Amino acid sequence: MAASATAPLDQSAQVTQGVNPWLIAAAVMLATFMEVLDTSIAAVALPYIGGSLSATTDEATWVLTSYLVANAIVLPASHWCSLKFGRKNFLMSCVLIFTISSFACGAAPTLAFMLIARIVQGAGGGALQPLSQAILLESFPPKKRGAAMAVFAFGVVVAPVLGPTLGGWLTDTYSWRYAFYINIPIGILALYMINRFVHDPSYIKDRKAPFFDRYGFAALVIWTGALQIILDKGQEVDWFAATWVRWASLALVVSFLYFVWHSWSHKDTLVDLKVLKDRNFAIGATLIFLFGIAIYSTVVVLPLFYQELLGYTAFTAGLVVAPRGIGAICGMPIIGYLSNRADPRYLLTFGFFTFGLTTLYFGSITLDISPTTLLLPILITGFGLSFVFVPINTAAYGTLSNEQIGNASGLFNLMRNVGGSIGISLASTLLVRRADVHQNFITNSVPQTGQNFQNSLAATTHALTGWFGHANAAHPAEAMLYRELQRQALSWAYVDIFRWLSLLSFGCIVVVWLFKKVKPGRGPAGAH
Repeated sequence: MAASATAPLDQSAQVTQGVNPWLIAAAVMLATFMEVLDTSIAAVALPYIGGSLSATTDEATWVLTSYLVANAIVLPASHWCSLKFGRKNFLMSCVLIFTISSFACGAAPTLAFMLIARIVQGAGGGALQPLSQAILLESFPPKKRGAAMAVFAFGVVVAPVLGPTLGGWLTDTYSWRYAFYINIPIGILALYMINRFVHDPSYIKDRKAPFFDRYGFAALVIWTGALQIILDKGQEVDWFAATWVRWASLALVVSFLYFVWHSWSHKDTLVDLKVLKDRNFAIGATLIFLFGIAIYSTVVVLPLFYQELLGYTAFTAGLVVAPRGIGAICGMPIIGYLSNRADPRYLLTFGFFTFGLTTLYFGSITLDISPTTLLLPILITGFGLSFVFVPINTAAYGTLSNEQIGNASGLFNLMRNVGGSIGISLASTLLVRRADVHQNFITNSVPQTGQNFQNSLAATTHALTGWFGHANAAHPAEAMLYRELQRQALSWAYVDIFRWLSLLSFGCIVVVWLFKKVKPGRGPAGAH
C-alpha cells in the first residue's frame, strides 16, 4: 500500500486577513488569464505583424520566441523577487510592466521596437502564474482548495483556447495591434483588485531575501536562451548540420549542468533544487514536463491541420477547436467537487486516459472531415484536461509546506514551459520529416508508370483541357496531382503525431502511480 503523505497545517487566515478568499481568487485569476491569453493570441496575428512591420515570416516568429525566453528566465526567479520586494508589490509591478509593455507592443513602429517590448512583456508576465498560484494556495483552507483551484484552472485552461479565436477576430475586424491593446483594461482591473484584496503572509514579511545568486541566474539565462533559440530555429537550418547549432548545444549542456550542480550544492541559490527530494513534487515535475509536451503540441498542431490542409482561416480554425474550452468548463465543477473526495491518482488516470483516447481518435483524421467531425472529441479532450490540471498539482504540492510553495511553483511552471517548447519544436520537426517519409512511400507505392497514376493523370488532364487547351493541360495536371500528393503525405504526418502523443499520454498513467497517496482535501492544489 502506498504511504500516505503528511499535509501542512492550515495557514490561510494570516494570508486573507479578513478578505473573502474568492475575491483573492478573482484578482489573481485576472492576472494569470491575461498572461496565458497573450501567449496564444499573438500567434494568430504573426502574418499581419510581419506585413505591417516589413518583416519576413521567420523574423516575425521572434515576436513569440523573445517573449518565451524572457518568460522562462523570470519563472524560477519569482520566489527570490517575492522575498526581496514583497510578494504583493512584486505581483503588482509585474502586472504594471506587462500592461505598459502590451501598449508598447501594440504601438510598435518597427520590428526591433516590437522585440524589445516583447522581451519586457515576457519578463513581466513570467512571474504572474507562479505568484498567483502561490497566493491562491495559501488563501484557502485545505478542504476548499480543490474547488478554488478548479475556478482558477478554468481561466488557465480556457485562455489558450480563447486566444486564437479572439486574436483572429480582433485582427480581422480591427487590427493586430488590438491583440495587445486588449491587455490594458484587464491589467488595470487586476491592479486594482490585487491592491485592494491581496496581502502578504507573515513569513514573507519577516523573511529576508538571500544574496542574489548571480552565477545561478547567468547559467539560467544561458541555457534557457540557448534552448529556445535551438528549438525555434533548429529545423530551419537542419539542426546539427549548422555549426552555430552545435556551439549553442554545447553552451546549453555546459550551462545546464552547471546550473543543476550549483543550485543543488550551494545554499541560498536562485532556484532551490533540493525541493526535488520530495518524491511527490519530483514525480509531479516530471509529469507536468511530459504533459506539457502533449498538450502544447496538440493545441498547436490541430489548428494547423485545419489551416494548412483544409484551408480554414485563423479565426475559423480557432472556432473549430473552441469546444475544448467548453469541455473544460463542464469539467471544472466536477473536478472541484471530486478533488476534495477522491484520490488524485484516480482522477489523473481518468484525465490522461481520456486525453489519450481522444488524441488517438485524432489519429484517424482524413482530408474529407467536416468542421463538426471532431466536435465531440475536442469537447471530450477539454473535459479530460480538467481532470489533469487540478489533481496533478494536488499530488505534487500535497507534501510541501507553504514556505516551499513559492520556490516549487516557479520550478514547476518552468518544467511545464520547457516541456511545451520541446513539444512544439518536436511537432514542427516531425511534420516536415514525416511528410517527406510518407511522400516517398506513396511515390514508391504509386509509380508514375503505373496504371493508377496514368489513369489519374489522364482524367485530370481531360478536366483541365477546357481551361488550358489539350496541348497545355498536361503540366497543370501533373502539378495538381503533386500538390495532392503533398497534402496526403502531410495529412499522414499529422496522423503520426497524434498517435505518438496518444502513446505519451498513456505512458503518463504509469508515472501517475509513482505518487505517494495524498489524502483528499488535505494538501495544496495548483492550477497550471
